[in-house]
Amino acid sequence: MSPPKPRHGSPLLLLPIALIIIALAVLFAWIGGWFGNKNVTPQTMVNTAEASGTQQPGVRRAHAKGICIVGTFAPTPAAAQLSTARVFSQPSTPVLGRFSSPGNDPHSPDNKAAVRGMALQLKTDDGQEWRMAMNSFPFFAASTPEAFQALNAARLPDPATGKPDPAKMDAVLAAHPEIKKFMAWSKSAPTPDSLANTRFNGVNAFRLTNAAGATRAVRWSMRPHTPFVAADPEQLKTADRDFLAADLDRRLAAGPLKWDMVMQFAEPGDPIEDPSKAWPDTRPETIAGTLTLVRAEPQVAGPCLDLNFDPLILPKGIAGTDDPVLHARSSVYSVSFNRREREISSGNVHTGSVR
Repeated sequence: MSPPKPRHGSPLLLLPIALIIIALAVLFAWIGGWFGNKNVTPQTMVNTAEASGTQQPGVRRAHAKGICIVGTFAPTPAAAQLSTARVFSQPSTPVLGRFSSPGNDPHSPDNKAAVRGMALQLKTDDGQEWRMAMNSFPFFAASTPEAFQALNAARLPDPATGKPDPAKMDAVLAAHPEIKKFMAWSKSAPTPDSLANTRFNGVNAFRLTNAAGATRAVRWSMRPHTPFVAADPEQLKTADRDFLAADLDRRLAAGPLKWDMVMQFAEPGDPIEDPSKAWPDTRPETIAGTLTLVRAEPQVAGPCLDLNFDPLILPKGIAGTDDPVLHARSSVYSVSFNRREREISSGNVHTGSVR
């Protein structure tokens, strides 16, 4: 005899609804900074980003200087075996993206940019979206949101001197040795002389699930077809403020620019939830597809201006891990986006030329 069906209003019917409500409440509580470490909320992290320079209304709180880019993504035959994501099975997917420089100044000089960013939106023919935000560093500066916030707070100028307090930075480095390792890398790594030959890395781990239900942890990177050339430090000192954009325009006028998307797979024992630790180069890798860029345009009126490149907007077949830095990035991006959208809607917006 089959069990009786739940009646209307039965607790069995209400349970899924209750779980959804609880999940939403937890999400909004984190975004709102209602629990957890009260010193490290998305709002606090965005406030610190704003205080790092003269915040321009209506622009991003970080990586404010940018260039809109347009192109396509074509998967390799092997990609469909990695994940059920539609982007890996349809022949080509349109791409809208953005190159960026760090900081909250939309006019920052390119020769001062130690880090460069590539953000992409892929939208497949069934309406699914995949947004990603990558950077030119091979691993993240900190292992937790708290450590990253401590680093950014220590970089703020002391009101008494107008400069960061060295004692505060020393304390951060002592408490978070991974930050010291990142700083050592940033001082020694050669700077590419072009966006076209820059490798961009998604330092957070994600999970790919294929049609058989098998799931693997991966980190991806965009590796350029354009050969690497290191920028001359002396030439950088006198380089034009927008030389990267001018170089990109010149190269695109000669033809499309390409990057291979490479998936690196974790092995047992690899840190899945700590983006400050790179996986060994010996880990298995697969080329999942090729990104082809055909056009760039200023972001001031470009299609990427109002896009929030939240790294947790993912298609079916790709999922985020429990990496706390990944989830903090998503929350911080949301706070930053909402602040600038409010400024724009109220007419309080920076109107200068924003490449």
